[in-house]
Formats: sequence, C-alpha cells, structure tokens
Amino acid sequence: MPALLEARGLRAGYGAGEVLHGIFFVVDTGGVTVLLGANGAGKTTTLRAVSGMLRTTGEIRFDGTRIEGRATEDIARLGVAHVPDGRGTFMELTVAENLRLGAYIRRDRGIAADLDRIFAYFPALGARSRQQAGTLSGGEQQMLAIARALLSRPKLLLLDEPSFGLAPLVVREIFALIQRIRAESGTSILLVEQNATLALALADRAYLLETGRIVIGGAADDIARDERVRRAYLGY
Repeated sequence: MPALLEARGLRAGYGAGEVLHGIFFVVDTGGVTVLLGANGAGKTTTLRAVSGMLRTTGEIRFDGTRIEGRATEDIARLGVAHVPDGRGTFMELTVAENLRLGAYIRRDRGIAADLDRIFAYFPALGARSRQQAGTLSGGEQQMLAIARALLSRPKLLLLDEPSFGLAPLVVREIFALIQRIRAESGTSILLVEQNATLALALADRAYLLETGRIVIGGAADDIARDERVRRAYLGY
C-alpha cells in the first residue's frame, strides 16, 4: 500500500527541550500504525507534531504534501483528525452539539447522512444526543470524541490512548468499533496505545519509541514476536 503519512527525521519538543530526536514512521493508505512505548517516550508528542501543534524540524508528508510548519486548522482541512488524550470533550455541551463541532470545517450537504452513520456505529450516542456530554460514562465520552472526529470525514485519524481509564469490556468494544470504522470507511489510523496486545492485533505497522527515538519498527506481526516487546509490553 502507498504511504498516506510519512515522517522523516522528525524532531519536536517543548520550549528548548527536544522530545523527538529525528524519528521515521509511515502510515499506509487504509492502514493502521501503532506507536508503542513507555510514558514519556514521545508518543503523544508525535501526534501533536503531525497535527501542527508543535514546532518541528524534519519532514512530514501527508497525501503527497509537505505539512510541517502548517497551522493545525490547515492540516485538519487536508483530512487529519486528532482525538487527543483526555478526549477533548466539551462537557457543558450536549452530545449533538459536540458532534456538530466535528463538522465545522465542512461545507457539503452530507452531514445529516454522516450523523446517521455515526449513530449506527455508536447507538448509545444517538440515544443520548440531547444529553449533556459531561454526564456520559467514560466509555461513552471516548466514543463521542471518536465520533466527533469522524464527522470531519478524515483521511487520517490520530488516536491518543483511546483505552485510557476504561474497563476491559469497554476497551474491547472501543477497539471493535475502531476496526469496523477502518474496514467500512477506509480511514487510516495512527494509534498511540498502552494496551499493546489489542493495538498490535489491530495494526499493520508498529513502532517502539524509547526516549524520543524509534528503536524497532516494521510489520505489526513481526513486532509482536520481538523479544523486547513481548517481555515489556505483552507480558510473556
């Protein structure tokens, strides 16, 4: 598959401190790439760098276009949607109002049809469309965050720790939905996730980050068999 997103020599950080030290990774068109690593390894920083939230050096190429240095809104308009850690839900707004914010960059007339599709993926959101988002469960808020991002019709979905703080049963449901979305819409996904077992089962490519450097990268099946990954992240 051709690459939809490719980073080469990517460096990024906060203030004078550099977090990413020249990393390389690829997300294939229609594929899922997972970033693994301990807390502080640079996974969230990577997603923020792709979204234009940080100053970077190196090259980020999306759908054939260099995007490093562009504004976050411009990158979103190209087709990149970011679901951050902490979900970014507007708690005081209703579910329906949160979802409409996801379509703010669109000018087409297909939003109503896409809402129907979203509610087919997430029936609980349809049942609670007039409910204040802050009253939803943690799992429902995560579903809302993903649904809101999908309403922008992204080519690439950036997901930062979608399982964080959720019960195992809810985590499996979230990952099943991510798999369904990928299969039915063809949306590419760059995933940051601590649950390495579920993430590697979903992914095509995987990279292991340690202190801002890629130390292993390749096909997800191969990474799952790597001794270091098995011991540190898969527990066997």
